[in-house]
Amino acid sequence: MRLGVIAYLVRDYDEAVAWFTEKLGFTLVEDAPLTPAKRWVVVAPPDGSCSLLLAKAEGAAQEAAVGAQAGGRVLLFLYTDDFASSYAAMRAKGVKFLEPPRREAYGTVAVFEDLYGQKWDLIEPG
Repeated sequence: MRLGVIAYLVRDYDEAVAWFTEKLGFTLVEDAPLTPAKRWVVVAPPDGSCSLLLAKAEGAAQEAAVGAQAGGRVLLFLYTDDFASSYAAMRAKGVKFLEPPRREAYGTVAVFEDLYGQKWDLIEPG
């Protein structure tokens, strides 16, 4: 077994697709209408190891969870083989890092926020 797709709450499909593709270099894998208001929108990092289903929030509870799906903790971990290049490219594209890079026993890491304020780790494993 393996993880294939992770549902990720967003406020708007198009703004989320733009952010993930332009800022993180993800690929738009699929964008198919399901109903007049709902779409099946999948983005994936370049290696395609796992994908995000961009799920438009519906109702007050889901809307409140946009950007807070992990309760203020890091939700997702984006791995890179070249931390310095990835970090520099992301910063140049306006990605907001919450701390400078640091070395940990597991590798080099820095926490960043996505367009909704959800925390992610950028990690080059050690």
